[in-house]
Amino acid sequence: MLLDGINKPEDLKELTIDQLEQLAEEIRSFLIQKLSVTGGHLAPNLGVVELTLVMHYLFHSPHDKFIFDVGHQSYVHKILTGRKDQFDTLRMYKGLCGFVKRSESPHDVWEAGHSSTSLSAAMGMALARDFKGDTNRVVAVIGDGALTGGMALEALNHIGHEKRNMIVVLNDNEMSIAPNVGALHHYLGKIRTDRHYQKAKDDLQHLLNKIPAIGGKLAKTAERFKDSLKYLLVSGILFEQFGLTYLGPVDGHDIEGLIDIMKQADSMPGPVLVHVITVKGKGYTPAERDSHAWHGASPYKIESGQMVKAVGPPMYTKVFGDILIELAEKDERIVAVTPAMPGGSGLLEFAARFPHRMLDVGIAEQHAATMSAALALEGLKPVYAVYSTFLQRAYDQVVHDICRQNLNVVFAIDRAGFVGPDGETHQGVYDIAYLRHIPNLVLMMPKDENELRRMMVTSLQYNDGPIAVRYPRIHGVGVELEKDPQPIPIGSWETLREGDAYVILAVGPMISVAEDAAEALKREGVNVGIVNARFIKPLDEAMLVSLAESGKRIIVLEEGSQLGGLGSAVLEFYSLKGIYNTAVRIIGIPDFFVEHGSIQQQRTEVGLTGERVASEIRGMLPRVIKRVTGQV
Repeated sequence: MLLDGINKPEDLKELTIDQLEQLAEEIRSFLIQKLSVTGGHLAPNLGVVELTLVMHYLFHSPHDKFIFDVGHQSYVHKILTGRKDQFDTLRMYKGLCGFVKRSESPHDVWEAGHSSTSLSAAMGMALARDFKGDTNRVVAVIGDGALTGGMALEALNHIGHEKRNMIVVLNDNEMSIAPNVGALHHYLGKIRTDRHYQKAKDDLQHLLNKIPAIGGKLAKTAERFKDSLKYLLVSGILFEQFGLTYLGPVDGHDIEGLIDIMKQADSMPGPVLVHVITVKGKGYTPAERDSHAWHGASPYKIESGQMVKAVGPPMYTKVFGDILIELAEKDERIVAVTPAMPGGSGLLEFAARFPHRMLDVGIAEQHAATMSAALALEGLKPVYAVYSTFLQRAYDQVVHDICRQNLNVVFAIDRAGFVGPDGETHQGVYDIAYLRHIPNLVLMMPKDENELRRMMVTSLQYNDGPIAVRYPRIHGVGVELEKDPQPIPIGSWETLREGDAYVILAVGPMISVAEDAAEALKREGVNVGIVNARFIKPLDEAMLVSLAESGKRIIVLEEGSQLGGLGSAVLEFYSLKGIYNTAVRIIGIPDFFVEHGSIQQQRTEVGLTGERVASEIRGMLPRVIKRVTGQV
């Protein structure tokens, strides 16, 4: 096999076109085999095999900078840069990262788990190159879905203005994570289908080249005619209006065609956009047939394409989608809003049931937030379904447009807490810290799937401003779902277990961790109380005062940042109330980024386990015993 001899990009340089084509098929087989065991982003990587091969064949990484938008299509890049032997550990704890990772290889020059950043990064690297007097190439790869992100358009505007040498590869597969939406999607579709433009442009160029010398007015007339031809045959010429030279579209699976067009792009001054048409999931029928489902695949059976799914109670995402449908059937004002994540956010069935009340705005989290504010202002009930890590991108809009105006927007924050194999770029561990200090916002998290249903009822009956429900990317605990869930009084906590000298304030999945600790300590004769601190804002102030008056020591347990989280809120409350005699210990996520692995491994790494909690309490026991017995 050719792939056995490819350990670095230089190994590609002497291959023939036929050998590159053979290598492309071997890489596809390699990916299909390896990901059937580990899971991962199969469809995106199958779509960029030839493109990535040609980039490494023609250019010289890492001297030349390859910048992948998001990075989940970088597996082929990893294979070609000496990491193919690590693929058995893909997305596993301490193993190969599923995204570009600078610490893994000098060939990984930019990290990203969020969309639409590559063009800005490329602009910065091109400017830095020119400032330093270097000569390296800068090549950014961005998907068509990522162009809906405002940041990408801001970068295009600057790139066209600066006119620095760089290549922008537009990987157009008509599919990001979900089907693309919006004017840009339709514009690219027009280019893809209009073959008359390319033929007419080529014919005109051939004619002009036959004329020995074109000078003065004739040359200007010819150029104006070429420009007019573009406007006549392809409406807009958007990218050239931005100031980039547009080349394409080209078949992204035709290696010879890709080599020709990339050489052409490399020979041109200024920024060049190469429009490459690819098939997401190319070479594996199940992934080609349903590239949405195979965007991020769990382990699967290669022959049948059947994914291996964990068996158990429904995922919180599914519970959210189901209750939203139930509530929307009773209230026609409810609309769902998502930034290109209808499947991941559990809204596909809602979209089928209420197609006109499902608003997928594409990769545009900021727009989604401000649009939701306006929907609420006009009397609708928008439910903005978004991953915790992606809501970060709309922070200003949450503060300025929603909370400042105190509008009735419901945030359904999925993937709150650790997310497992997607790792540090996707961990939902910062939303408590970046949301709870904003005036007017209510923030809560359920202990189980039935409480999630109750919280959605609470949210959509709440008319005093914005309200957020955060929930994890895991299965529920298996409780019975009430057919008629009732709202929960705002700011109320729930005592789940009575205790003596200690009480654990836990939220969400940490309830089960608290139960593990309490059971372990009970066997040792120590009774620890547990409180479901389901409202992170507002706090249950009456209960906090009662706990202080009873002299109990408090352990706050949260799957979120220790800095600025629920524990910080409890300490702030006691400080503001002048209560200084209550000991509070916080067990949360320390001040570092937690990498990929299983959720349990991530929790173990930071000490979010029953064993750790029990150990913390044991370490405090002697002082409690002395106080109870009157000894000093």
